[in-house]
Amino acid sequence: MKATDLRIALFSGNYNYVRDGANQALNRLVGHLLAQGCKVRVYSPTIPNPAFPPTGDLVDVPAFAIPTRKEYRVARGLPVKVRRDLDAFAPNMVHVSAPDILGHRAVSYARGKGIPVVASVHTRFETYLAYYGLGFLEPGAVALLRRFYRRCDAIMPPSQSMADLLRDQRMNDDIGIWSRGIDRTIFTPAARSTIWRRELGIRDDRVAIGFLGRLVLEKGLDVFAAVIAELERRGVAHRVLVVGEGPAREWFAERVPDAVFAGFQAGADLGRAVASMDVLFNPSVTETFGNVTLEAMACAVPVVAAIATGSSSLVEHGVTGRLVEPTDIAGYADALQAYAEDRDLADNDGLAGEARSAAYGWDAINQKVLDKYLEVMARRAG
Repeated sequence: MKATDLRIALFSGNYNYVRDGANQALNRLVGHLLAQGCKVRVYSPTIPNPAFPPTGDLVDVPAFAIPTRKEYRVARGLPVKVRRDLDAFAPNMVHVSAPDILGHRAVSYARGKGIPVVASVHTRFETYLAYYGLGFLEPGAVALLRRFYRRCDAIMPPSQSMADLLRDQRMNDDIGIWSRGIDRTIFTPAARSTIWRRELGIRDDRVAIGFLGRLVLEKGLDVFAAVIAELERRGVAHRVLVVGEGPAREWFAERVPDAVFAGFQAGADLGRAVASMDVLFNPSVTETFGNVTLEAMACAVPVVAAIATGSSSLVEHGVTGRLVEPTDIAGYADALQAYAEDRDLADNDGLAGEARSAAYGWDAINQKVLDKYLEVMARRAG
């Protein structure tokens, strides 16, 4: 079978209505697949004014808003109208990107018709529970995830560390890696802007400790705030630069009152914001890859991150940044203080990170997914 023979139905809980790292990757993947001659049809909830235009043909799946996170929607499943569209498209490959209701229904649809399924893994959903006082449910959540992923022909996390975890959890016997790429025209040290920093009130002699991402509790905002408080107790000169928006902004602002909130940034503005940091602090343990970590590295910004899936595969401890146990407040503070007080160290580690980021090109990375589709199809045919 050739790429031009593939008819791929891709299911996403959020393809373009709220911008995030996962759907940015999915849209890039669809663009690559279309360029290789594949037929692709995407099924996802939609809204009248999405965050960005979708790549490829997008079919709306009826959904309801999550009561506590109204910006997100949950598909009700596969109603008759959507199933008819699927039947008319006649896919010979199904790609699911989340273990939600839509993902489960899509896998059941595929299995009922003998269509192979490849799942991409974007988030460690089981880790979210702890941030909402439900950590005791995590073992049950892992069991449910295992049931979902073992019904797929193959799964593709974005990092080796995440692949190792999924293998340990016995999620599937065929685990490939679909990494993430970087746009080097946007994320580059040349995008750094002293003028932009000054406009935000960040002095030239102040070390800007950056947070990059959606402002939600599961990004480790509590740990971030505790570490900043420790730096202030130690008298370490710095300024916090927060890039991103989200429902926890007010909560976060109360805990880092001296931070500069630059808001949501995209495109060249995002590249400027990242390059204008002096160090990125990423305490999140929920990522499977860590796009923000790679973006900072491409901008020659050293990274202090949690020892967790994603970051552990990107950051080389003591070379491109520092890796710290997830809840070690003093350890994070030590790492950030070292960069704040030794700019040569920060520059050297930042340049090492930039060199490492050069290996992440989108075309080669997305081709891995297409190759996995063809591998699964060949295995089914054999």
